Amino acid sequence: MAAGVDYRQLDGAKRLALSSASPTSAWLEAQGARALDASRGEPAFVFTVGGLTLAFVMEGLGTKSMIARAHFASDAVDRFGDVAYDTVAAILNDLTCVGALPLVLNAYFATGSSDWYADQQRTRSLVEGWRRACDDATCTWGGGESPSLSGLVASEEIELAGSAIGLVPAGRDPLLGQELAAGDEIILVASSGLHANGASLARKVAEALPQGFSTLLPSGRAFGDALLEPSLLYVALVRALLQDDHSVHYLSHISGHGLLKLMRPSKSFTYRIHTLPNVPEVLAFLSDRSGLDSASAFRTLNMGAGLAIYCAPGSGAAVVATAEQLGYSAVQAGVVERGARRVVLEPVDVVYASDELRLAPETGAAPPEGPT
Repeated sequence: MAAGVDYRQLDGAKRLALSSASPTSAWLEAQGARALDASRGEPAFVFTVGGLTLAFVMEGLGTKSMIARAHFASDAVDRFGDVAYDTVAAILNDLTCVGALPLVLNAYFATGSSDWYADQQRTRSLVEGWRRACDDATCTWGGGESPSLSGLVASEEIELAGSAIGLVPAGRDPLLGQELAAGDEIILVASSGLHANGASLARKVAEALPQGFSTLLPSGRAFGDALLEPSLLYVALVRALLQDDHSVHYLSHISGHGLLKLMRPSKSFTYRIHTLPNVPEVLAFLSDRSGLDSASAFRTLNMGAGLAIYCAPGSGAAVVATAEQLGYSAVQAGVVERGARRVVLEPVDVVYASDELRLAPETGAAPPEGPT
């Protein structure tokens, strides 16, 4: 069963957009600021102004809100607070990957009809879930936009997204892979389940099941309920790592592209993994029922790994201890090696080649002229 998203096409469009965007950095310079163009293709865009290093990101939940709506319709269980939390986690986990801590976040709630808000309890759950995530991340909710997009969004659905700005702590450089080196240790921090990618595949699987999202997993939990387990926010962990100076060299949020994201840095290294986190039951069920082989499953779903931390040799044990003190589960998973750019997942005998993930701007194209 196909995953429902062609990342090769999406990534090509992203690279084209980044190449077109790059010359606009000159507009920041004209206003006394500076773009860190090395951040283009990273999870958040980084720039400096007035002695501050700031990061900006925009991210969305994807189609997971459709699972919440279907689960609400079939089992009368309101999980819209959880998908709001998921959205904030998707945004802020990306933001922190460049070493920035969140300051302000804005929300984007797009519906197919203003009637979506007629159910006041559902609306309250959505808002409270968003607020709860902001509190957990110690991030100010600044505002947002709530368009009604009849004909573009189905009347019963809601699209959740948002943007955020964060601050790189004084005295620190942003994490853009500049210090990443052979010998660095790779720590994988566990996910709670689906998080914010793979929802399109999950909906396809549910459609093929006689009981749909009400199908019981081996544990007895409903498939839809397990899919809607809230994402983990990693802000507290990143804050602690930056404060304690654990020699963190890079961070990668394992979301779209699955464990291909281990080679998000454009440097030519081999990322060798010898230990993987446990695969959550719902992801094992999802990969099995969709007929994905190991290579497809680990490039489509997070398969239990929510965040990768790359740290200096000998620092891994301290990073794992910090994570566990904060209530996360983490494992010393692997090492960065000299060699061809690739990911080697030894426990499942999977190798991903360099050309399977390219997120940096295109080179060689003739971009539009910037300001002079």
